[in-house]
Amino acid sequence: MITQLFQSPKSIWEAPTQSVLSGDVAPMLPGPWKLMLLGDGSPTRHLNLLTNKKVEIALIGMESPVESLSGAPIEIEELKKPILKRQVWLRCGSRTMAWAESWWNKEEADFHLCNKNQPIWDSLNHVRSELFREVDGLGLVEAKWLEKEFNCSGPFWSRHYRFIRQEKELTVIREVFNPLLQQWLGPLPTQGFDKYQ
Repeated sequence: MITQLFQSPKSIWEAPTQSVLSGDVAPMLPGPWKLMLLGDGSPTRHLNLLTNKKVEIALIGMESPVESLSGAPIEIEELKKPILKRQVWLRCGSRTMAWAESWWNKEEADFHLCNKNQPIWDSLNHVRSELFREVDGLGLVEAKWLEKEFNCSGPFWSRHYRFIRQEKELTVIREVFNPLLQQWLGPLPTQGFDKYQ
């Protein structure tokens, strides 16, 4: 299935991978945001708890085979080809709280993404087997189409992580969060992070 997807947002700053893996980015992240961006819990569950509204998925599209991996996290190299890419909006009521894109081995996607409008966590959890989430990347990104959907100027906080099951990489996911979350999590600056390179 070929669908026109958004081009991945432009990265304007990234935390060093080792700092993300060790959690050593504390000086720049207030506590609640550290949990949201670096925690290994479900962001869908977090959004539900924060807003007291069910998270609805609005599927933007899916592409397979992926034509270009430009701008994709390096961890995608660990996925078996052919690769499928999926993009969604995460909405709580009338408000878009996040955007996400994920990369999958096509066969795994066909098995796990039966309901394409369901959050990934729900899709993966239906078999009730243990999953490991590793947050590999944290940064600031920008894109005009994100500004339009979020109804505010960027840059926006982004993270990417892998789901691993039985020592096998299942998917790589990138999420970009709406600054509207500051209503629940408190202020989060978007400048002065170049000193953390």
